[in-house]
Amino acid sequence: MTSSSGPSAPAPVPGAGTPPAGTGRDALPDRIWTVPNALSVLRLLGVPLFLWLLLGPEEDGWAVVVLMVSGFTDWADGKIARSMDQGSRLGVLLDPAADRLYIVSTLVALALRDVVPVWMMALLLGREVVLGVMLLVLRAHGWPPLQVHYLGKAATLLLLYAFPGLLLADGDGLLATLAAPFAWALAIWGTALYLLAGVFYVIQVVGLLAAERSAGRGRRS
Repeated sequence: MTSSSGPSAPAPVPGAGTPPAGTGRDALPDRIWTVPNALSVLRLLGVPLFLWLLLGPEEDGWAVVVLMVSGFTDWADGKIARSMDQGSRLGVLLDPAADRLYIVSTLVALALRDVVPVWMMALLLGREVVLGVMLLVLRAHGWPPLQVHYLGKAATLLLLYAFPGLLLADGDGLLATLAAPFAWALAIWGTALYLLAGVFYVIQVVGLLAAERSAGRGRRS
C-alpha cells in the first residue's frame, strides 16, 4: 500500500500535457527490490490460487485464508513503506493494480457462486470501467496515473475483509449465522466508500484537465 497517502491538490500545470516535475509519484525513487513491492507481487500471485480454490475444488476455507492473507499484506506493505521509507514508483503502480485485480476477480468468482448479488458486482465493476476510462484520458494528456486516495484504500480493505465473511456466511451453522451481519455491513460500507473514492478520482482528473486548459489559454493570450 505504498500509495496509501492521498494525492495532493493539483499543482499548476507548467506545460500542456506535462506533469509537474518532482510531485507525487515522480518524487519517489525508481527502485524495484523492496519489501512492499514483494508483498504486492505476493498478493498478485494469490489471485489465481484464490480463483482455483473457489471455483475448482470449492475449498472455501482455504480461499478465505488466501483472502485474509491478501488483506494483511495490503495493510502491511503500506505500513512498511512509510515506516522504512521504502516507497517507490513501481510500488505506486503495483499496489492499486493488485487491489483492483483482487476486487474484480473476487467479485466475479463470488457472483458465479451466487454469494454476492448482481447489483453489487455491477456497481463495483462499473466503477473500475469508469476509472479505466479516466486512466486513458490522463495518458492521452501526458499525465501519469494519480495516486490512490486514502478513501479508496479504506474501501478496499473493507471489501477484502467483507469477501471472506460473505463466503463464511454462505455456509450453514452458527458460524455462518454470526458472520452474515458483519460481512454484509463491511460489504455495503466498502461498496459505498469504493464508489465515493471513484467519484473523487474523476473529480481530480477533471480538475487537472481544467487546469491544463486554463494554462494553455493563458499562454496563448
